Amino acid sequence: MTQTDLITRRERLLGPAYRLFYDEPAHFVRGEGVWLYDAAGDAYLDVYNNVASLGHCHPRIALAITRQVETLNTHTRYLHETILDCAETLLATLPDHIDRVMFTCSGSEANDLAVRIAEAYTGRTGIIVTELAYHGVTQAVSQMSPSLGEGVVRGPHIFTVPSPLRFSSETRAAGFAQAMDDVIARMTKAGFPPALFICDTLFSSDGVISDPAGFLKPAVERVQAAGGLFVADEVQAGFGRTGEAMWGFQRHGLSPDLVSMGKPMGNGHPVAGIAMRAELIEEFGKKSRYFNTFGGNPVSCAAALAVLNVIAEDELMVNVRQVGAYLTDGLRTLGDESKAVGEVRGAGLFFGVDIVTDGQPDGDRARRIVNHLRQHKVLISATGQQGNVLKIRPPLVFRPEHADRLMAALSRAVSHP
Repeated sequence: MTQTDLITRRERLLGPAYRLFYDEPAHFVRGEGVWLYDAAGDAYLDVYNNVASLGHCHPRIALAITRQVETLNTHTRYLHETILDCAETLLATLPDHIDRVMFTCSGSEANDLAVRIAEAYTGRTGIIVTELAYHGVTQAVSQMSPSLGEGVVRGPHIFTVPSPLRFSSETRAAGFAQAMDDVIARMTKAGFPPALFICDTLFSSDGVISDPAGFLKPAVERVQAAGGLFVADEVQAGFGRTGEAMWGFQRHGLSPDLVSMGKPMGNGHPVAGIAMRAELIEEFGKKSRYFNTFGGNPVSCAAALAVLNVIAEDELMVNVRQVGAYLTDGLRTLGDESKAVGEVRGAGLFFGVDIVTDGQPDGDRARRIVNHLRQHKVLISATGQQGNVLKIRPPLVFRPEHADRLMAALSRAVSHP
């Protein structure tokens, strides 16, 4: 079946709401490590996937899944040890005050549950997100995801705060804190005092914002002082992605009330969750029961436990720091050499690279670069308010030789008309 046939069949069966990457969609049949392979056997360097964050088809994780699915797979209304082993191992990576966890199937579900818990605890409904946030696709959290576009209506209880990227790195902490004060005053006056502020701690949809480390703390403290909770959305920044710490909020010296997690948690297997302070779930549990047929099942927990063990035993955060520093140098050197490359932002193995023309954001040029790379078998994407930020987010097993291949391809792409 040709690619055109596949696209036609997909449109007929799945409808228009699904989207494909790239002007020429890619068709992969297998993966291994940092590579994806098409039907012709050609290898593509994956510099984008935060799903298989430890590399595609990681043998130890695949083995853990296989062994468990051959033994038992049921739900959380029966006792089983694996969910407890996973919970203990996960909570050991978090601050001591975060001491309870609940499992879901996706980050969307985790954030949806975080909203329910925050509303039950605070008795409020006001929610603060950044202006281009993405937190999921359920009815509740899609309204909290302005990046989904104008077709998703934001509820009157949801307020946006300007992206931290609107402030210079020198003024970011004070400017963002003042913006938070302003939005808290507006929503309180409107009758929606804050129940929670939720953000992706690398602000990937807003354009990838990492520096200065700690800039987020004053704004979060404003929310907590106003009686709201802080939800650290760690789907993007968690599980060692920054190299500096297991969780992105730790770079900012934050004390979150809840921590949501998703995509990389199972290295491709659908498992996610929300961790929190004990009193939050105790208050929620007085008013509501929670059950998720597949959330926390033995196979999902085996996958998540294997991911945690691989990150620790293979010292992947050391690799993230080392290769991330190497790639940072390469990207900034490219910025010095090419007028098409503006600011380079990032932490560990997560980068946002501004693409500009005459110093101004150029989303069309970024799109051409992304597609040029795809034609040369390197996979990245773009993000940001104007779509001009290259989003570079390779698996944590990325090595210097892979970075060299990326940089060679990117150098050609930015110089291409």
